[in-house]
Amino acid sequence: MRDLTVKDAINEALRQSMEADENVVLFGEDIAGGQGRDEHPGAMDAWGGPFGVTKGLCTQFGRDRVRDTTIAEAGFFGAAIGAAMVGMRPVCELMYVDFAGVCFDQMMNQAAKMRYMFGGKQNVPMVMRTVVGAGFRAGAEHSQTLYSLFTHIPGLKVVAPYSAADAKGLLISAIRDDDPVVFLEHKRLYMRAEPVPEAAEAIPLGKGRRRRAGRDVTIVAVQRMNLFAEAAAETLAAEGIDVEIIDPRTYSPLDEEMILSSVGKTGRAVIVDESHPRCSLATDIAALIAEKGFAGLKAPVLKVTGPHAPVPFSPPMEDYYIPSPERIARRVREAMDFSKRS
Repeated sequence: MRDLTVKDAINEALRQSMEADENVVLFGEDIAGGQGRDEHPGAMDAWGGPFGVTKGLCTQFGRDRVRDTTIAEAGFFGAAIGAAMVGMRPVCELMYVDFAGVCFDQMMNQAAKMRYMFGGKQNVPMVMRTVVGAGFRAGAEHSQTLYSLFTHIPGLKVVAPYSAADAKGLLISAIRDDDPVVFLEHKRLYMRAEPVPEAAEAIPLGKGRRRRAGRDVTIVAVQRMNLFAEAAAETLAAEGIDVEIIDPRTYSPLDEEMILSSVGKTGRAVIVDESHPRCSLATDIAALIAEKGFAGLKAPVLKVTGPHAPVPFSPPMEDYYIPSPERIARRVREAMDFSKRS
């Protein structure tokens, strides 16, 4: 074990996966030096993508396996799907999830449906890596958390890790998986560090993680919201409220058993999701609890989400947009107060 940031843990997962399997290849914009790299060898691998996540991989594995693409997501995602169909394992980088519309047809109508339409005889083992999240002062077109768009599509697996160790282990599983996986990385988590195993240890998709044990209220937190849920839990502990935090980690498949087991124990649930409230992960998980865990509830299922609005560029407004520990703690108190009234 040694401490790695989320960014470096993802880089290590890619490197170890490429060392283990020569069929793993990377596609993306600005991941191998771009135009002029032949005339200026120092330009090779200069970027490693917009956040430097793949830096060093082109130098190690060469341009045949780390391929710069044109700014044409529909084209290179289509190429990745074709490569996956004939035995490669492409990891395709979409610079920001906000650009998903450009390649959505490829993911929704081709990658997701191929196995079903060919009666299980055709796999599409590819990964879409992309960046989500507000709080980076990047404006409305570079700050969204569009997990739910992909989770809604049958045939796509959807992963949104919070911690460095989870990011590494889940990405290794995603690359090994025979189905298309959408791997969502939060830009504000890239520099958070923790101990990460040196070995290429896979974490199974579809298994959540209990980040904090508690008896009074369950907080189900989506990705970066675990950070704020933990801060809220510390505040609430000083008030005598014992919070349990569940991090689903993957959303298709979703660890329903862990969520329902936790809520069955506490009788109260608060779902925290940075994305918009309509048709979101928060509403989906709330509906799951209401449908399958209703008999054990002591209070209504409550949500804390961003507003149904684009992410603002103004720093104070963007900070207000993002669910805060204070808002989470307030909703937990509401759940506890409802139980006392009833």
